[in-house]
Amino acid sequence: MVTASCHCGAVQLEIDLPDEPLSPVRCNCSYCIRRGAAMIGVPLKALRVVRGAENLQLYTFHSNTAQHYFCKTCGIYTHHRRRIDTQQYGVNIGCIEGLDVKALGEIPWLDGRNHPSDA
Repeated sequence: MVTASCHCGAVQLEIDLPDEPLSPVRCNCSYCIRRGAAMIGVPLKALRVVRGAENLQLYTFHSNTAQHYFCKTCGIYTHHRRRIDTQQYGVNIGCIEGLDVKALGEIPWLDGRNHPSDA
């Protein structure tokens, strides 16, 4: 289990990470490309908001399937319910305490602009 938080600390998450190495990705959809955050996918039950649920703001767009959460105080995106798999959250790896994002190396891109459900 790891903890994650927004910048100001108002929102804190606990996340059960998988045993295998992290496989972060970036997405090039119209929203993700603007925020630039790399993310990992975890099952819904693996993420718990332990502090600041009332401080989370929800943003949805287009199909309204993906649910993007960010801290309404500092504006940092912490996690989102994934459109590609609604049984997973995408977690902003920059919010995970103690994780050296640079040590993960090059992070691959998903083609969110051409999402299968848009065809």
